[in-house]
Amino acid sequence: MFQAPESEPLDLQPFKSTITLPYRLTPGQAMGSFLAELAGHRIVGTQCRACNRVEVPAQDVCQCGSDDHVLVTVPNTGTLTGFTRTPEFTLATVRLDGTDCDLMHRLLGDTACAIGQRVEAVWAGQAGGTILDLAGFVASAAAVATTDASAMVAPLSDARPPLDSLATSLTLEYRHARGPYYGRLFDEMQGSGRIMGIRCTQCHSVLLPPRELCDICYVRTGTWTDVADTGVLLAFSIIHLKFVGQTREPPYIYAEVMLDGASTKMIHVLDGVDIALAPKRLEPGMRVKAAWRSERKGSLADISHFELIEPLLP
Repeated sequence: MFQAPESEPLDLQPFKSTITLPYRLTPGQAMGSFLAELAGHRIVGTQCRACNRVEVPAQDVCQCGSDDHVLVTVPNTGTLTGFTRTPEFTLATVRLDGTDCDLMHRLLGDTACAIGQRVEAVWAGQAGGTILDLAGFVASAAAVATTDASAMVAPLSDARPPLDSLATSLTLEYRHARGPYYGRLFDEMQGSGRIMGIRCTQCHSVLLPPRELCDICYVRTGTWTDVADTGVLLAFSIIHLKFVGQTREPPYIYAEVMLDGASTKMIHVLDGVDIALAPKRLEPGMRVKAAWRSERKGSLADISHFELIEPLLP
């Protein structure tokens, strides 16, 4: 008889996973123009026709609430108004000449920083359609302030088409606490290539994956028991469409499998079957067997796939 879950250590290694969500970000008309013009080494803002305020980056709506504006180019020089150092770079706010707000960007170089210092833009060697086409700002004694900086603000001419969308992604790193039930299951799969379920103390069903309570009787489960890596095909579905998070290239077969000795099904991939033959030749009740990976990491993915014990005849 195997150990009951109460005797298992609670400080099991967490399960690490990553969710990556690719998507396209719409910057809007004004910001799209700002980003597009950086490729031509021009910094573009908006000048409000209602209050005459000049804002950088270009904004669709002015702080006064008006959306009546004109796109303008502003100088590549300005004054350092604030900064903070991080382990990777120095983040700074710069008041570009002729503008009425600060632009936040990186301050480049190892020179000492001081509020009121004059700076100028440094451009990236290759444009990528992002804010980093403007690599940052450096201190420059040659960037002398003019008495009439507003005269250096001019309407945008020969405008590039605004960027309509930006390819980006969101990555979320997770560390899941496996607990004594999933922890024991995955540890056994990784270490000894065995699958373990847990038996209900009332209906005696063997639950896989193991859990604290039986989902039929709602009582605490009891002892651990081995479950075979062979079983019966209950149902299947052929996946043809691509979607975010897929680990396989379509088409492939998702299958519901009832392993020998278990009372609950598991869902995994059925491989080694010609997709063209599958709809007509696969049937519930066919016997399947798990194909284990040579290098196991402690997850259901330690089983690469299931395959038919008796392959389909051609």
